[in-house]
Amino acid sequence: MALLAALLLACVPMPSGPAAAAELLMLERPGCVWCERFNAEIAPAYPATAAGRIAPLRRIDLTEPWPHDLTDVAKERVTPTFVLVEDGQEIARMRGYPGDAFFWGLLDDMLAKLPGGADALAEAI
Repeated sequence: MALLAALLLACVPMPSGPAAAAELLMLERPGCVWCERFNAEIAPAYPATAAGRIAPLRRIDLTEPWPHDLTDVAKERVTPTFVLVEDGQEIARMRGYPGDAFFWGLLDDMLAKLPGGADALAEAI
């Protein structure tokens, strides 16, 4: 049965385009109340949104060592902080979580700073 499942999965077409180069980093730390609020209000839906398809969420725990692939991104003390990066380069930053009523608009402004960002956002909707 496992062999049959593996064979069926091998027949499923995979996307042929390049992997997403943009990411939305969420700089967080354990016990952050605003991080928990983001997790309750935004995080469950984020992957299914246009923004989530353009810039998948990547969580960075500030109590852990800084990731090697983010050497060009400045560390932060405020949590949560959201950093839009493309190919490891910072594009825009949002310090703090402004609540669900303001987050999406501010995120759209950040995504518009990506090369072709406004067009990509319109196409992804």
